[in-house]
Amino acid sequence: MAGLRRAIALASLTFAARAAADPTPPGDEPPAVVAPAGSDEVVPGEVIVVTGLRLPRALRDLPPAVTVIDRAQIARSPHALSDELVREAPMVGTFRRSSSAIADPTSQGLNLRGVGPSGVSRALVLRDGLPVNDPFGGWVYWRALPTLDIERIEIAPSGASALFGNFALGGVLHVISRPIEGRAVDAIAAAGSLGTLRAAARATERLGDYGVALDAEGLRTDGYTPIARAQRGPVDGPAASHHASGGLRVERVRGDTAGHAEARAFTESLDAGTQHTTADVRTLTYDAGVRLRTEPGTLEVQLFGGTQRFEQERARLTANRATATTASKQRTPSNNQGLVATWTGRPLGAHELVVGVDAQRVAGTARDALAPAMVEAETLIARRAGGEQRFAGVFAQDAIHVSPALELAAAVRLDAWQNVDARRTLTLGDGSAMTAELADASEVQLDPRLGALVHVTRELAIRASGYRAFRAPTLNELYRPFQVGTILTAANAQLRPETLWGGELGTQIILARVGLQATAFWNQLHGAIANVTLAEPVDGAARMRQNLGETRVAGLDLELSWHVTDAWTARVAHAFSDGRVTSAPAQPALVGKRLAQDPHQRTTAALSYAIAAASAGVQVRYLGRQFEDDLNTQPIGAVVLVDVRADVRLGGGISVFASGQNLLDRRYLVGRAGIDTEGAPRTFELGVAYHLGSIDRGRSRPL
Repeated sequence: MAGLRRAIALASLTFAARAAADPTPPGDEPPAVVAPAGSDEVVPGEVIVVTGLRLPRALRDLPPAVTVIDRAQIARSPHALSDELVREAPMVGTFRRSSSAIADPTSQGLNLRGVGPSGVSRALVLRDGLPVNDPFGGWVYWRALPTLDIERIEIAPSGASALFGNFALGGVLHVISRPIEGRAVDAIAAAGSLGTLRAAARATERLGDYGVALDAEGLRTDGYTPIARAQRGPVDGPAASHHASGGLRVERVRGDTAGHAEARAFTESLDAGTQHTTADVRTLTYDAGVRLRTEPGTLEVQLFGGTQRFEQERARLTANRATATTASKQRTPSNNQGLVATWTGRPLGAHELVVGVDAQRVAGTARDALAPAMVEAETLIARRAGGEQRFAGVFAQDAIHVSPALELAAAVRLDAWQNVDARRTLTLGDGSAMTAELADASEVQLDPRLGALVHVTRELAIRASGYRAFRAPTLNELYRPFQVGTILTAANAQLRPETLWGGELGTQIILARVGLQATAFWNQLHGAIANVTLAEPVDGAARMRQNLGETRVAGLDLELSWHVTDAWTARVAHAFSDGRVTSAPAQPALVGKRLAQDPHQRTTAALSYAIAAASAGVQVRYLGRQFEDDLNTQPIGAVVLVDVRADVRLGGGISVFASGQNLLDRRYLVGRAGIDTEGAPRTFELGVAYHLGSIDRGRSRPL
């Protein structure tokens, strides 16, 4: 309760949010208009989203709660990386509090509303309708999503497997790319504290039926020393990192047919700040699709795939951290291929249907080369484990306009999951190798979802949803052990899928200058997969992934937006979630414990000012107290972080900007895995941006 009171006090004393919701300069935007309840009329400035129902729909007309971060907010955010950007929404959590600028990529799992916080995502991340989560491990390479290429981000934080299948257990975060509307060029060059250099560019052109978009981004930083000062030794230093990404997209639009092809590459290297502790990523992804609009409806088919390679080195340290040697080197190659096909239409008037099928194949192997301090005949020196997963699903949804004031949305999905061709090979110090064929596994699950939206008046609406969702264990959880700090966590080939039952009930109020959304939620997760502390270490592992009996997460989301004047915007958002273990037959000591890495309270508050020639904003974030471990013995304290940004437009498409993060220079913990690690100190960035506006070539945007 004390944490709740502090968060409420902070929210009440500080204005919220990021930037004005409309990128149009103040004074040029259309007047605020609210369309009649339940109508399909699109009004000027209205936000249309696609994630909540897998249909384009006005934000005010969605039965599930959805939060949108638009292009103006993205451009004016003090944060340059996409994971830092999405964490401005308090309902969004990534495992631990550290930025992707310093965190190991495998720890960047996404959870929404505290459902299953861990390094493996319990929420699906999409980019233009296709999955972004690493297919082998479930984590997200956030730095592969350059913010310069993002039009908006839609966050639907409730069980969405009925429409999106595996990984959508706790919701969906959908990244929508900026459209190709004509000739445009955007570029950013910036430098900042800790030896940080950043450059990004995006160029588009439309010629006749064809559109082309090319984007690239690079960032390098010398980093800061993440090991807590009192625990550092000679082997510890700054955590340097760099990344580069690039993409090419080609579109063709003719009449009622649109097609596209896209390829993207990403590379990332991270020095975790301790000798012999590194992580490297290389990915190549591709997709192609076609969309055909006919009289009965619209058919869309997309093919996608990719290859990924993750490499990691881990250290063995002396007790005083005076020397370090290599303990292991891990290499995890994987690949995936998939298909998504959907049809949408209104054959029955008031009924808007979505039906579809999707499938994906994932294959990967974790290969460990171990370097024990002493090697004897029976010492394990190499380990290799992996297999193949196959997913397939068929789904249908009916969004029904029962009346101008009432809409219902009913969806159901049948999923099939298989784990096949799995094997493990262990190599001993005498050169002998033992290979074991691991048992195949499969499961079929039916996931329903029902939502309702009632427009009580033009300004007031009430929404409710109930759902079931599932997530199969990843190849990573089944076969890949991992080490964070000094803690080794073992894989578990016997893991079973997780199943979620839940619901939400909320209200929204939309006035000319004020918007309010409040949503209460409840989720019960059966067979929750957790990193469980072992009573006695097993083969050096202090923890192991295990299915618990049940966990329960309940809470409340609050969002308030107030356009005080045309120039001033205030927003506040608060998330309260209480996640606890309610059943653990194999680990009864965990019952009643809070879920690790999940604070009760998170608040974002900000005030922004924008006119045609300049903009500025201040943002305050409160991160509540949480625990590092499942036993709740390692607390991580609360912290308040203050970030700012200002930009001035000089003319000719050129602007300059400055931003600062953690202005109060707070020292705060982000992890306690055998060694305490801290978040980034106060940092600044100065930069210049260039924009050449779009020149419409007379072609419509893709269907």
